[in-house]
Amino acid sequence: MTTLLQWNGVRMRIAHVAADPDDLALRTVTLPASWEDEAAIALLQLSGATGALRLSTEAARWLDRLGNLPALPGESGKGGSKPVLVPALADALLARRIAPMAALWQGQVDRRAGFVLNLAAFVQEGDFDAEAFVALVRLACAALRRLHAINGPMLNGELPLFDAPAATTQEQENQGGPAGTLLLTNLDSCLAQMGLDYDSETGRDAACYLSWLVTSLARQGAGPVPLPPVSCPIAGLEVTGRQIRDEMEDTLPDLPNRALVETGFSLPGPVDALLGVEACGLAPIFSPLQADGTLRASALARLAHRGLSLEAALASAVLGENPLPQPGPDAHLLMHRALTGFVDRMPARPDPASPLPLRARLERGVRRPLPARHGGFTQRSSIGGHRLYLRTGEYEDGSLGEVSLTPGRESAMVRGLLESVGQAVTIGLQHGAPLTAYVEQFAHTRFGPAGTVEGDPVAAYASSLLDYAFRALSDSYLGKRLPDSAPEDPHVIEEDPMLPLDIPGDLPPRERGKLRLVS
Repeated sequence: MTTLLQWNGVRMRIAHVAADPDDLALRTVTLPASWEDEAAIALLQLSGATGALRLSTEAARWLDRLGNLPALPGESGKGGSKPVLVPALADALLARRIAPMAALWQGQVDRRAGFVLNLAAFVQEGDFDAEAFVALVRLACAALRRLHAINGPMLNGELPLFDAPAATTQEQENQGGPAGTLLLTNLDSCLAQMGLDYDSETGRDAACYLSWLVTSLARQGAGPVPLPPVSCPIAGLEVTGRQIRDEMEDTLPDLPNRALVETGFSLPGPVDALLGVEACGLAPIFSPLQADGTLRASALARLAHRGLSLEAALASAVLGENPLPQPGPDAHLLMHRALTGFVDRMPARPDPASPLPLRARLERGVRRPLPARHGGFTQRSSIGGHRLYLRTGEYEDGSLGEVSLTPGRESAMVRGLLESVGQAVTIGLQHGAPLTAYVEQFAHTRFGPAGTVEGDPVAAYASSLLDYAFRALSDSYLGKRLPDSAPEDPHVIEEDPMLPLDIPGDLPPRERGKLRLVS
């Protein structure tokens, strides 16, 4: 493989990882020394091969495949000629600027190919490298169109996941739709390294201009180009965009009908892990810390642009200030709305922030434990002569976060079941489950012991211990007092569930049987 020469002089290391966390058999992956173990795991998931892997060997397969494809008519010698395509993509992969999707890694000719671009990798010392970015986008589009020219007739029929642009050429329809997909990722880290806040008009304008630029290059000669944004806060990028627009107007009549390359933002997957992104696609970075507790590159860049050293940031945090405010769900939603229309594919729209308390807005699967010192109350009551202790724990905002049910003198089974119910409800509350759902489920349940309630004016009669407990919680934390259940009528005698025999009473007495010998 001729492209293996591109990896000469690159310092490599060997990582022992497994693609599945439950897999005890580790595999060796050789990759650049500066890449993390997460990148090695991602390579295992993308490759689909068995045994030991080398990044250089796996990348050489698809690079050589691209290098052997003939150039298409109308490709410029500067950005699309055969001798430049392969080395440029190999260098961009080493710099973690671009990586292909799984279909290209595994050589699946019946699947649409695509690339993922790491926006943050084009920022050097706070400046965006517009020239390298435009050149790489053109190379990626040229590679996808070459693949589509050969593999287009072999693509499997796919249901459209989004609405295609209105203008499509007859050549695109004959070749089975778009040539491929070009996705952007790591947007928030890119903005942070340029000193732009994600939750700001300036940050959204910069994201819109980057998206417009990629879509314009991908649609050059293949379809209508959207109008550029009103402003571009990235230094030098507006001049590059104006040059591209002038180039399109001058050369558009001479360009052949090209296959459309779709643009969009990536979803979480192994390609983003291989590129080492901090936040997938257009999503914001919600934490300034990495998994090992160190600050992310975006957090260090934000501190540097604010003129804060690590010591100054620590002192500010000790004083109760927030030197690194993080964007919230509202910022994510505003960014999604701003970028809609500048690319072909958009991820799912994030849910807007809810006015409910913080406990109700917890992420799925994230537990919010109670603080070591917290409020609450303890209520001792008696239901039908059976004593019950109800204890609660509260968050700082007064919402319920812990429930404990302890009977007085009951059997070990009843005591264990009630304590287990309290622990299960506590786990659900600390993971964001609403108290109303528990009240609707357990209030007015009917089983013994039941009877008159003594010691708590919230109820006069309870049909079960759980009925009283959750009606008391509803009164204290939901502000809703539920009525008593109708007491059972002690004079109602349940019928015997056995079937009646209906034996008549005037039967003659049964004759004594006689023994008869049979010879």
